[in-house]
Amino acid sequence: MPDTRAAEVAIRLCDVSLKRGDRPVLEGFSLQIPAGKVTAVMGPSGCGKTTVLKLITGQLRPDAGEVWVGDIRVDRLGGGELSGLRRNIGVLLQNGALFTDLTCFDNVALPLREHTALPETLIRRLVLLKLQTVGLRGAAQMYPRELSGGMIRRVAMARAMALDPGVILYDEPFAGLDPISLGASLRLIREVNRALGITSVVITHDVAEVPQFADYCCIIADGHVVATGTPEQLHDSDQEVVLQFVGGLPDGPVPFHFPAPSLAEDLLAMDA
Repeated sequence: MPDTRAAEVAIRLCDVSLKRGDRPVLEGFSLQIPAGKVTAVMGPSGCGKTTVLKLITGQLRPDAGEVWVGDIRVDRLGGGELSGLRRNIGVLLQNGALFTDLTCFDNVALPLREHTALPETLIRRLVLLKLQTVGLRGAAQMYPRELSGGMIRRVAMARAMALDPGVILYDEPFAGLDPISLGASLRLIREVNRALGITSVVITHDVAEVPQFADYCCIIADGHVVATGTPEQLHDSDQEVVLQFVGGLPDGPVPFHFPAPSLAEDLLAMDA
């Protein structure tokens, strides 16, 4: 990714290290996410992509290093300060995470009712505008059980936009979508980011779709950022790890097998 001045960087992770038990998840991890752009974060399963999102929202604290959103150092926040930060960050989880006993309208209205003192008349207008943005104003009184998977994620996107955040984080938003829903989601992420002037971070495995929505990309492997750049730059890269990931190759710098003792050693231990 090209160097950016501090004013143009929305999110920074600086020399971050984090362990789960004895297993390092991130080691000396540094990443800059540009403001007002869509950044795709890619990498093999278990490489730490979702961990990065949890560090940004303060759900996890690093063992070492710094996490910044704008000029706010997230890893030092607590209580009300952390809640204030989160109000400016919309999150769309992989399954949408809608409340099943609430209508689409009430799911989108929930953040407004919880975090503002707006009158219901204004909340109604805001909710209908958000649902209109994702093409589901007509489904306002439907329940999640009545929606398709793609529709659920679009309602979740409307909810993530409810408080007009400066940052939206998407965790695998395309998983399991049919081609039509996939195309609609790709367009929505791009158009919402452009219309609202926000910063979007998209965790994804859909390498082929990245050029359709992302301005910048990074690939994570083995607890580090191993490549950054525009989709075109990564496509033209001759780095072995980039070629392996973009090409979906089973053999390369990123191993298929999780670290373990030799198979013979494990099998012999069973007989001991």
